[in-house]
Amino acid sequence: MELYPLLLSAVIAAACVLLTGPFFIPLLHKLKFGQSIREEGPKSHQAKSGTPTMGGVMIILGITVATLVAAPLTPEVLLALFIMLGHFVLGFLDDYIKVVKKRNLGLKARQKLLGQIIIAIVTMIVGTRMLGIDTTVWVPVLNMDVNIGWGYYLLVLFVLVGGSNAVNLTDGLDGLASGTVAIACSCYAVVCLLLQPAHVGLAIFSVAVVGACLGFLRFNAHPAKVFMGDTGSLALGGAFAALGILTHTEVLLAVIGLIFVCEALSVIIQVISFQTTGKRVFRMSPIHHHFELGGWSEWKVVTVFWAVGLLAGVAGLSMLP
Repeated sequence: MELYPLLLSAVIAAACVLLTGPFFIPLLHKLKFGQSIREEGPKSHQAKSGTPTMGGVMIILGITVATLVAAPLTPEVLLALFIMLGHFVLGFLDDYIKVVKKRNLGLKARQKLLGQIIIAIVTMIVGTRMLGIDTTVWVPVLNMDVNIGWGYYLLVLFVLVGGSNAVNLTDGLDGLASGTVAIACSCYAVVCLLLQPAHVGLAIFSVAVVGACLGFLRFNAHPAKVFMGDTGSLALGGAFAALGILTHTEVLLAVIGLIFVCEALSVIIQVISFQTTGKRVFRMSPIHHHFELGGWSEWKVVTVFWAVGLLAGVAGLSMLP
């Protein structure tokens, strides 16, 4: 395909973020939409208290505008936008309750899960009836399809819930989530183009995510002037999960998104270990805090995680048939 739509998508998304940032960030300051820092977190993070959050609005605006302008509005692309925007609404409500209503926990877990179940149901209905997605799962390396029947619908729910929450957990250091999502979605743009038949619209959507995340790094790299909040992290997680589901490469998603998998697993392992033995496996979870408390600077943790994310992405691409 021509490179022009891809470049156009990335440039529009990045430009939207870069142009709205100088106006939107002062507005967040004025509205006092500041981030609350957990007391049990690393002590060095207390200095970040009050930094504006909900900057994810800029990211999602950039992705949406770029996709609508540059991508063919096929059912596949529109469903990807729906999944992302559905998680954006959940994240926005979560942030709004925490920041404006001053309720630290935001949306209740069951409320968030209900929203994600609704998104998953719509995804399954449109995916099977309009896009022809079947109940098989492609296994990388072995290059074989395994039909898991009704289990596939549970897999879709797991991928959406797991993907969105994993990126949410990754968003704990300046630039960590935006950088790793940009790397992972760059790789998925390649996946979309190499698969037969190619998913051109999804590739354009992918690079829109990349452009918006790179633009956001201008304001989110250490020391961050703004955080994306759940508004951005849940939506970006939803967008990443959508790419895996709509390209029918759900297993490959876990390889390319290795950083997100490790972040989520570290929390699960920590909770299970502490509840069953009273001992912690990590100094603190998610795992990026483990390295921080081990003496790594925030910037070192972020750059090492970016590098690992890039290696995981290349490994994932090497598994394509």
